[in-house]
Amino acid sequence: MSAANKLFLLFVVAAVCIGCDQATKRLAEFALKELPPMSFFGNTFRLEYAENPGAFLGIGGELPDWERWLLLTVASSAILVLLTVFVCLRRDLRLGELCGYTFILAGGMSNMIDRIMAGVVIDFMNIGIGSLRTGIFNVADMAIMAGLFIVLGTHFVPEPRHVQGVTEG
Repeated sequence: MSAANKLFLLFVVAAVCIGCDQATKRLAEFALKELPPMSFFGNTFRLEYAENPGAFLGIGGELPDWERWLLLTVASSAILVLLTVFVCLRRDLRLGELCGYTFILAGGMSNMIDRIMAGVVIDFMNIGIGSLRTGIFNVADMAIMAGLFIVLGTHFVPEPRHVQGVTEG
């Protein structure tokens, strides 16, 4: 796939993912911020507003402001830039890998928007059974995890072999 097509795919997926994530975060802020958690499907799915100053599952949220900014804003932004360059320059990426990396980038970019604009990432979904629950997450986190699973899954699926046209006589 050409670099132009990769950039187009990256742009479209990022725009859709970032748009959905930012819209649902604004909706959660408007509709859930002052309410107690809402439970659905026998408490399997919960909606509850949370502001996360840290990374995944709040890791790093207790760091001093300057350390958190350096790690979660500066270093994470550099990683997003490097991953974008990697995706655009690698000519041998399969479509699954390209899509997976694009979801990871889109989710990372959307959470970075929150971190830069507000200093926290808004989370609002939680799933689980009984006391076994996920952390509170958002649409960008789902994109990152989906991208990770797609990239890993692509590595375990053999690439299809193309057989040159064989004619029977």
